[in-house]
Amino acid sequence: MTDWVDFYILPSEDPKSRRVTACKLVEKAYRQGLTLYIRTQDEEESRVIDDLLWTFRQGSFVPHEMAGPSNEDVPVVIGHGEMEGDARDVLVNLAVVVPTGYERFRRVAELVDQDEATKKAGRERYKTYQLGSLEIKTHALEKA
Repeated sequence: MTDWVDFYILPSEDPKSRRVTACKLVEKAYRQGLTLYIRTQDEEESRVIDDLLWTFRQGSFVPHEMAGPSNEDVPVVIGHGEMEGDARDVLVNLAVVVPTGYERFRRVAELVDQDEATKKAGRERYKTYQLGSLEIKTHALEKA
């Protein structure tokens, strides 16, 4: 059951900034002992996130794998479909729609940048969560 949804509003429209911010959130949650599923838009974005988790910050270490049948012991899983297996603590959604099965996660993190299409899709996701009577928290991030 989802406790709440965090919307992180980024000041840039650069898709790389959105992905790097996702990696920072994932690293922070991993260090808190949480398990995560990063839901991407497609296979290409999954590969980009996979690479970024190794390189987004010097000295960072976030153990992760691409989604597969044996991810139970991996703290961070990346995929572009509905997650199989046991629920995770946090769903980081980089897809344009609300993922099917989001209710299985305690918390959902949505990242919205200033690109018009991304903002529009973010508003639609916000409405969907709102209709589900979920607590929504919004965080306006500042330029780094």
